[in-house]
Amino acid sequence: MLIPFPYKLILASNSPRRKELLAGLNLDFEVKVIPGIDENYPADMPTENIARYLAELKAKPYEGIVADREIVITADTVVIVNSHVLGKPKDAAQARAMLQELSGCTHEVATGVCFTSQKRKHSFSVSTKVTFGTLSSEEIDYYIDRYRPFDKAGAYGIQEWIGYVGVTRLEGSYFNVMGLPVQRIWTELQRFVDDSHEDSVL
Repeated sequence: MLIPFPYKLILASNSPRRKELLAGLNLDFEVKVIPGIDENYPADMPTENIARYLAELKAKPYEGIVADREIVITADTVVIVNSHVLGKPKDAAQARAMLQELSGCTHEVATGVCFTSQKRKHSFSVSTKVTFGTLSSEEIDYYIDRYRPFDKAGAYGIQEWIGYVGVTRLEGSYFNVMGLPVQRIWTELQRFVDDSHEDSVL
């Protein structure tokens, strides 16, 4: 049974993982994606700001078309290791190099989220620290060949086989690593709606 909510939610993402996670909140929502949105960030931007910046960048095309009583949710997840960002691998060789770099160390997964309504915009980011044990070449090759993680930042999905056998420690939200910090989204949505109501009263 869906939970009543005063706004219509629009998830601006084609990610099946984000769709699954948002659905877990039992809120009614619709997926609506504008194609061809720029996802580049300044080369000198601090790594801790990138996810939030990209979520806000993805929200810009929706600013003029958001209907009354709608909230558009945009998000972006980045993997940060050794002070640089790992994006989505272009091929198996790049995926292998990324997983070799993540092997045996702790990295950070940051997801930026932006809410956009007709009158307001609100963004935030959530960070989780993930530690991998040492991954063998055979484990890395098996994962890449079997799961083809080319649509995932850092070349892995924690909910897949590599997360089962490789992750030794997690500090923060597991769902954030999957791509959407749903607990924080739930909390921020309540605050966003309350603040919007206050704005309408003034």
